[in-house]
Amino acid sequence: MARPRQFDETTAIEAAAAVFRQRGYNATSVDHLVEATGVHRGSLYGAFGSKHGLFARVLEHVTADRDEQLDLLLVALLELAPTDERLRARARAVIQDLGTTPDELGRRLLARARVQDIDDEGEKT
Repeated sequence: MARPRQFDETTAIEAAAAVFRQRGYNATSVDHLVEATGVHRGSLYGAFGSKHGLFARVLEHVTADRDEQLDLLLVALLELAPTDERLRARARAVIQDLGTTPDELGRRLLARARVQDIDDEGEKT
């Protein structure tokens, strides 16, 4: 018989969302996710199957904050959608549901780039 989960899935998903939003998908390691969520590696894999599975759940979960939605949507579009048809379809659906315009996505992408420059350099470049 499987042991009951020893962590709150919603809390783990929200912590993972913050990491993916800050670092992007490719730059986020499972170790980053373990540290941020406080959930053991095996438990993360058991609950979500993979880093990709966790990211997909994060996308499904995020609904309240528009900036957070757009940041994660950009991560999905730039890093995963080119090679993942299912995620590409989900991203299209999210764009349609949000009523997001290309201009709005472009502005958010530029805002993310500025924040990333500050994080990477310790100062604005």
